[in-house]
Amino acid sequence: MFRDVIGVLDSWDDHGISVVPRSGDPVTFPEQLLVAGKPVPLFPARRLPLPAADPLDLQRIAARGWPAVETEALGEWTLRAAAGFTRRANSVQALGDPGLPPAAALERVRDWYAARGLPAYVEVVTPGSPPELAAELDRLGAGYAPTLVRTAPLAALARLGNGSGHARVRLSRTAGPEWMSLYRRVTADPAVEAAARSVIHGGPSVWFATVPGTADGAPLAIGRLTVDGAWAGFGAIEVAPHARRGGLATTLMAVLAARAAEEGAAGGYLQVEAENSGAIALYDRLGFTTSHTYHYARLPER
Repeated sequence: MFRDVIGVLDSWDDHGISVVPRSGDPVTFPEQLLVAGKPVPLFPARRLPLPAADPLDLQRIAARGWPAVETEALGEWTLRAAAGFTRRANSVQALGDPGLPPAAALERVRDWYAARGLPAYVEVVTPGSPPELAAELDRLGAGYAPTLVRTAPLAALARLGNGSGHARVRLSRTAGPEWMSLYRRVTADPAVEAAARSVIHGGPSVWFATVPGTADGAPLAIGRLTVDGAWAGFGAIEVAPHARRGGLATTLMAVLAARAAEEGAAGGYLQVEAENSGAIALYDRLGFTTSHTYHYARLPER
């Protein structure tokens, strides 16, 4: 007579109840059909090794998990723009052969970003980017900003944090007003805000995590997850200043890791600026190690 629906409760409102199961499309049904419900913990993550991936693989996976609003191919390179929202979505991913000599390719890059009123950034990966690219960037006087790509097995991460605190973490497919209120990259520019919403909601399978706060609606912590096959990307991990050093970031990432493992992922990755020592120390404690380093090279204006 009765059927079970096991998954993440995504919404419960006048339109009914929507549950996102472990696999497949969301299940929506009228509230009057609900007989009983109970919290069910996520399945324990299997202890699997990190999936095989070289720096090029991880860079391409990360690009899919943080997709720009506008893209254009330049040979094997990809020009990306999103109204200036984050360097990852507003830089050329210089992997492979652009089909032009480095000097000519960078001129095309400059023109493309200048037409959009944006600075020209080049994502340089070693190995991956053409060897002669760095020499041309140096000749032009480009400025470099290093970023670390760090990875960790999901099973160990999913078991961290305060087990009783895991129930406080709310998962959703969309970033609502509460989540956005703590996201530090929010701006007052409508164009940037629209681009930000497009970017953060893009990706193969995206989840937003929130630790609710007091009755005023301000959350204590937020995070974002994108699952792409065997890999899961973590980002936008933010904790309200008054709630820091209480283990919320660890608990939140553990729940996201368990969610990713439910979808079949085995490895987690994240990108962190090399000078962000506080975040790096946290990720060290969570078992992340550095896979590789890449640089955002900013081309000087003409």
